[in-house]
Amino acid sequence: MNFFKDFKYANYIFGEEGHSRASGDVITELFTNLAQYVEVLDSVKVNNAYHTKYYIQEGERPDQVSMKIYGVPYYHWTFFMMNDNLREQGWPLTYRQLDEVVKRDFPHTTCTTTDDLTGHFLPGERVIGSTSGARGNILRRNLDLGQIIIEQVGTVNFSSREVITSSNVNATKTQSVLVDTVAEYNAIHHYENAAGEWVDIDPFVGNPGIYTAVTNYDRYVKQNDQQKEINVIKPNNVIEVANLYKQALNS
Repeated sequence: MNFFKDFKYANYIFGEEGHSRASGDVITELFTNLAQYVEVLDSVKVNNAYHTKYYIQEGERPDQVSMKIYGVPYYHWTFFMMNDNLREQGWPLTYRQLDEVVKRDFPHTTCTTTDDLTGHFLPGERVIGSTSGARGNILRRNLDLGQIIIEQVGTVNFSSREVITSSNVNATKTQSVLVDTVAEYNAIHHYENAAGEWVDIDPFVGNPGIYTAVTNYDRYVKQNDQQKEINVIKPNNVIEVANLYKQALNS
């Protein structure tokens, strides 16, 4: 990437390879100093005269946005320097990519109940659906929401409304509860009030109509959409700012 050609070099230690087994001496490698930082863009960030807002469209790449705004693709690096969220979390995903990520991160089954889970349906116990015959292993629980997260075994899915029964490892104790079942990525992550603030609920009552349920999928979509509104240097100022930044890197 052309942007990094202006960075200075620094001695880095890379993992266990940084130590010589024979002598114990620390071995360093000369590498681009990715931690190098200058104050030029910090000044630009707080000066509204130098930047404006841009909303990244579905599927747009950084170089394409640079081409659209500046007429050349080379200023894509300024988007990451001007926006901490892009630098820390990355460029927003397309909806197709986002769908793949959320289903990868939440691949299991979530069963929700208003019954008391204290002392049973513990991680490691086996469960079976009374109607579906589906089987699985409990991975974890979220008692604040009355949720049981299950790793399904086999291809048979748990039914939406059925009684599931758990047994401990030695099969000496069983317990049954009525559950609602959804794919984990569609399970509720939290509830929000009208102001968008997270709120607690009574898990023994269930879904309160006065609050909005936010699923794992909803949360990922919201976070991804927030990545799309960014600050960009105004076209009339980009050459000046880029040159000042490069001068500062080389000073």
